[in-house]
Amino acid sequence: MKKVILGVTVWILMLVMIQAVQAQEEAQAQQQIDIRQTMVYRMQKGIYQRAVKYSDVNAAINALYNICVLEPQNDSILYALAYIYFDNQRYFSATLTLNDVLLLNPNNEQALEMRAVSLEQVGAIDKSLEDYESLYLRGNNINFLYKMAILQYQLKRYKESKTNIDIMLTKTESDEIKIYFPDENEIDQEVVLRASLHNLKGLIAKEEGDTTEARKQFGIALEVQSDFYLAKKNYEELSN
Repeated sequence: MKKVILGVTVWILMLVMIQAVQAQEEAQAQQQIDIRQTMVYRMQKGIYQRAVKYSDVNAAINALYNICVLEPQNDSILYALAYIYFDNQRYFSATLTLNDVLLLNPNNEQALEMRAVSLEQVGAIDKSLEDYESLYLRGNNINFLYKMAILQYQLKRYKESKTNIDIMLTKTESDEIKIYFPDENEIDQEVVLRASLHNLKGLIAKEEGDTTEARKQFGIALEVQSDFYLAKKNYEELSN
């Protein structure tokens, strides 16, 4: 009998706790609705919308700051602010803002990818790599694996880079995905991923002092795409 009573008591306590949490969530939701109905909120939202319409970046940022103060837990507002920073190449500010976005919403993959790019732009290659690794683990997207291989090469983590390159070379997507590289006129040239991967393997071999392997990989890259300017340049530099 005591066990039955104890079980009922625990169940009642759990029910009370659930109801308390629901009540708190409802109160927070109501508070958010109340905030959005205030004159200050509507005015700042109006300023933001007008600033976007007229391409006034500073006014849009100021309005979003004011809205963030009113709704500090709204990650979508912070994301909008981060996007403006990112779009205007203010990568350090974008990174700091995206840190807060991801604290509020760790599942925001767009924010994570934007932070990875921003970190790379400010020179935090190791941190950028960590974000790309997280992105790849979430969906095995080969584009993120390619970025990992590139950053690992930049960090001189050649073994890891080659491992990831070899994984990508086994995938059919490497014959479909296009990468862009500057040509002799600094104009973006469309290059198939497979050719890019062999060019990267050539660069790694060159850094490791294996010129024979480097020349071989640059040659394979040109076999895949004969007009690949960077691979041709790399091959010719080793041949001279």
